Amino acid sequence: MLELRRLRLLAEFARRGSIAATAAALGYTPSAVSQQLAALEREARIPLLDRTARSAELTDAGRRLAERAEEILGLVETAEAELSAQADTPMGRVVVTAFPTAAVAFAPALAQSLGDHPGLTFVLRQTAPGAGIRQVQNGEVDIALIDDWTGKVPDQSPAALEFFHLRRDPLVLVVPDTHPMSRPDRPVDLQQLREEPWMAAPPGEPSRQAVERLLDTVGGARPVPWEFEGLHTILSLVARGIGITAVPTLALAAGDQGVAVRRIPECTLAREVYAVTRTASVRRPSVAVTLRAIYAAARDVQPDPPEG
Repeated sequence: MLELRRLRLLAEFARRGSIAATAAALGYTPSAVSQQLAALEREARIPLLDRTARSAELTDAGRRLAERAEEILGLVETAEAELSAQADTPMGRVVVTAFPTAAVAFAPALAQSLGDHPGLTFVLRQTAPGAGIRQVQNGEVDIALIDDWTGKVPDQSPAALEFFHLRRDPLVLVVPDTHPMSRPDRPVDLQQLREEPWMAAPPGEPSRQAVERLLDTVGGARPVPWEFEGLHTILSLVARGIGITAVPTLALAAGDQGVAVRRIPECTLAREVYAVTRTASVRRPSVAVTLRAIYAAARDVQPDPPEG
């Protein structure tokens, strides 16, 4: 009998291509992954991996079994969801992963809403950019909250995943509340802000790219003098008068004091925010009630900023 946990490891190995990457993705040591795959080979009574001193790759039999493993795991999850749906009461553990600003913005509303279900254990984790979809796909989490600056992520993702659009999150200007442009009656003029000390995330971060695209519309600005990991760190520095920035509105959900938020005229830069889950999971009452709570949190979390 083939063990499901080992089949999941094999499927992940097929996606990752190496034992080290599989171990990193699932939180195991490489030796543990290697041992479990060897045990699966003994169960299957046929070599599944072609090993060398430095690498391992699937044999033809390994590739066929990895494909079947994806099907088997999907069927098992569908069966579990159907059984859970019969119970009609949200119960058990639901794990949600989110990009940092969504985790901070949605956590209070989710904790309050899901607290009405005593049989439900809710876990919210922050995740690195781009990791959420993979974590849902390989079963590490039940739901991922992701952001998409390209408008293409849902169309480029596996068919076994379901995307639920939560909100559009526009880029807004944030300045100290003592800044001349903090006054709502003063029009926002990016041209006047070109020489200001801008702060942003490190190069390559989507929010940094959005800031650079924003400044390109007025001919660019001098190099960003301050780079910081974490939008909340940047906002705290803006509040101290050190510089100015532009961030998506969800980053402001914590209610930072000492800053003024202004809408940027004619700016179309924004990210789309989605909840992602496996299609087979949607019927589980625990997942369904969590998705409804996420919808409500996304709807209510952050009002629009004043006009530019």
